[in-house]
Amino acid sequence: MSCLPSQMPHLRPGSERTERIDRFAWTVGMCFDAFDVRIGVRSNEPLLLERLEPCLPPGWTPVASPVVDQLFSLWVDDGRGPGRRLHRVYAGRASRLRTPDLGQALDVLESEIRQCVAARAPERVFVHAGVVGWRGRAILIPGRSRSGKTTLVAELVKEGASYFSDEFAVLDRQGHVHPFAKPLSIREGPCEVHEIVRRRHPGELGGRSAPGALPVGLVALTAHRAGAGWGPSWLTCGEAVLEMLAHTVPARLRPEACLEALGAVAARARVFRCERGEAWEAARALLGMLEETERSPCRETGEEEMR
Repeated sequence: MSCLPSQMPHLRPGSERTERIDRFAWTVGMCFDAFDVRIGVRSNEPLLLERLEPCLPPGWTPVASPVVDQLFSLWVDDGRGPGRRLHRVYAGRASRLRTPDLGQALDVLESEIRQCVAARAPERVFVHAGVVGWRGRAILIPGRSRSGKTTLVAELVKEGASYFSDEFAVLDRQGHVHPFAKPLSIREGPCEVHEIVRRRHPGELGGRSAPGALPVGLVALTAHRAGAGWGPSWLTCGEAVLEMLAHTVPARLRPEACLEALGAVAARARVFRCERGEAWEAARALLGMLEETERSPCRETGEEEMR
């Protein structure tokens, strides 16, 4: 990895104690910054460096200092000892995974790093949401895993919307959303047991990544239900903030900053709740709704929005 030189990281003084794991024979490491969070990753397998760059969060940059805020470790079992070969992932001193599948270990490491950034970023508020841009404003789709965010985002990108993220809405204090353009993780297959997760870049869907931040124009609290009709129920500002807060990563760590950012979104955007059927139908409906808000931008109460 030429752009990310090997450098053995260590935690800031006063951070959690990791002596038990520090005793392992770590041989390579790397340090980088993402959204003002300094992160270190170490491993016992030098060749693994070449596979780690795709695991890093969007917008990362290498740093010269080995002192980091959070330390992740990936132990690769070389199969020489007795017993079953198990690779191990650690976040700080906590074990996150033991698995014979190195690909799965890398996936968990990637997810753990992104969650760390989402929780610790000091100047941004991360909300679990899919995000696209359309004609100068953003559409946020908050939701939990498997609620259909990525499927809906993919259909919106196919319709011409710019891609921000299928995982996080990254908000500043003014309520603008910034790109977090990791590849879309599209699940394929009949069920969780047999499904395959494919990574797709927006260009593969005929779309493009967003070039910069946008104000939020529409927030859709929607999840898929087979056969569901399209019947939006508009929310007041207070209701909207509470609904989005349930999907906000650092809500307990930095409640004031979260409420400020979410309040700025709710004051300017229209927010609704409803179930949806097919993603392509919902995507077209969302784009039409965002265009309609440009013609009648009422945002005081739920009743007034319905008039």
